[in-house]
Amino acid sequence: MIFFEQVIAILWKDIRYELRSKQMWAGMGLFALLVLVIFNFAFDLRVDNRAAVAPGALWVSFVFASMLGLGRTIAAEREKGSMDRLLLCPVDRKAIYLAKLLGNMLFIGVVEIVALPIFAALFNVPLLLGPLLPIVLLGTLGIAAVGTLFSAMAAATRARELLLPILVFPLIVPIVIAAVRATGTLMVPVSNEPPWLGLMVAFDVIFLSISMLTFQYIVEE
Repeated sequence: MIFFEQVIAILWKDIRYELRSKQMWAGMGLFALLVLVIFNFAFDLRVDNRAAVAPGALWVSFVFASMLGLGRTIAAEREKGSMDRLLLCPVDRKAIYLAKLLGNMLFIGVVEIVALPIFAALFNVPLLLGPLLPIVLLGTLGIAAVGTLFSAMAAATRARELLLPILVFPLIVPIVIAAVRATGTLMVPVSNEPPWLGLMVAFDVIFLSISMLTFQYIVEE
């Protein structure tokens, strides 16, 4: 019970901070929309079948926008000394990680909610919000699980803006590929497709478990 109270307290602190500043949401949202617009115009004259390009454009915008948010979650607290004060409190390190993970998923989710209708309008594809929801949720969880862990590692370095994508991108390739293929299957049904949702669940479970176990060692370095 105390564990979840700690998670909620830290999560609510992060939400209040972002509601006051609004810097993360604004930057992530604008970046995601910019990527979608660029992809729409770049492939407009080259590809006749938009359904083949749209899933990749959608998830590229989500991944790049996520990097902006993930890079600021712990780095801002490192700069202001908030993280050091938090670590001095008798707080379970797993609770800190889980709160940061939920916060990142919330911030990314807000951007995705705004970007999805614009994506459907730009690429002239059906939104399919119901079937798309578990794919977006599992994909966001995988990206946030890896990103939250490595953002704690990169926050202690001077080149964190450069280091974080280098660390995160290779590890999230499986979840991004699965998300793109699962999204494409919704738009153009294909028989004998691998169980992409099952692969995403397996990826999320593995990296979430590893991150929960290793976060305390990374954040205290």
